[in-house]
Amino acid sequence: MCRSIKTLRPPVLPEEATEEEIRAAALQYVRKVSGFRAPAAHNKEVFDRAVDVVAQATAELLDGLEIRGQGRRSAEEPEPAA
Repeated sequence: MCRSIKTLRPPVLPEEATEEEIRAAALQYVRKVSGFRAPAAHNKEVFDRAVDVVAQATAELLDGLEIRGQGRRSAEEPEPAA
C-alpha cells in the first residue's frame, strides 16, 4: 500500500474529503500501480484518465459508506447544522 495515501473518511478525517484530497489520493494510487511518478508523453492520456476514474470511484465509495453513529450521507442531503 502506498503510505502517502491517507484515510479520507470520518472519524479519521474530521470533515468530508475535498475534491483535491480525493484527487491527490487517486494520483498516488495510479503512480504506485503504474510505477511512474510522471508518465512519458505517450502515456499521459491513459495515466490522466486512470486518475480521473480512480478519483470518481473514490468519491462514490466515500459517499456510500455508512460510518457507525453517522449513517450515510448522500450528495442530496444537507450538511448538519453546527
